[in-house]
Amino acid sequence: MPMIVETLAPDTALSSLLRTATRPQHEHAETRGFVTQLMGGALSREAYIDLATQHHAIYSALEAAGERLRGDAAAAPFLIDALVRVPSLEADLALLLGPDWRDAVDVLPATRAYIEVLDGIDTAERFVAHHYTRYLGDLSGGQIISRMLQRHYGMTPEELTFYTFTEIPKPKPFKDDYRALLDAAPFTPEQIDAVVEEAKVAFDLNAALFVDLGGRNDEDSTAA
Repeated sequence: MPMIVETLAPDTALSSLLRTATRPQHEHAETRGFVTQLMGGALSREAYIDLATQHHAIYSALEAAGERLRGDAAAAPFLIDALVRVPSLEADLALLLGPDWRDAVDVLPATRAYIEVLDGIDTAERFVAHHYTRYLGDLSGGQIISRMLQRHYGMTPEELTFYTFTEIPKPKPFKDDYRALLDAAPFTPEQIDAVVEEAKVAFDLNAALFVDLGGRNDEDSTAA
């Protein structure tokens, strides 16, 4: 990704607004019972596979939304090949469940609701909000999650390529460039507000997914 010079003041920059405005939703999502139990080794390999199958459905819908908006000047810069996750998820699931893994997929109600939102994306600002929420989160926490899964459940790096961005060897500079890309996006003030509000929706959808996953994978889950 080319370096882009940030031109907005820090308090009005989209990246800063997103980080500040979504902090409560972010904390709510990442403290759901399913997440803490999975990362703490209290669940199972099957619980992670359940998460991966939900992720496949979600990323398929998100990346399809990007293709629909490829001709949009504001959305197009965010269609970054190095971030695409569907092929990695499919390779992981083929190892984890076998070649017929699609037959084993059971999409949760929260996932269906998430997909419905993604399938309805028709503007760059909505797409960018979901793109930011998912991919920057993956880059920020993916390596830690991968290590925890390997430690607690004996999973291999080959089964967790979803968390490996082979074309992004140094996430920190990439994330800096991504935030500069956000700040350079040709959005009006009203569109910036729309991005921020949609990002809150994205975090809430993710939190709802963790609640559903907790309910299915641990009857004693405290996620709700």
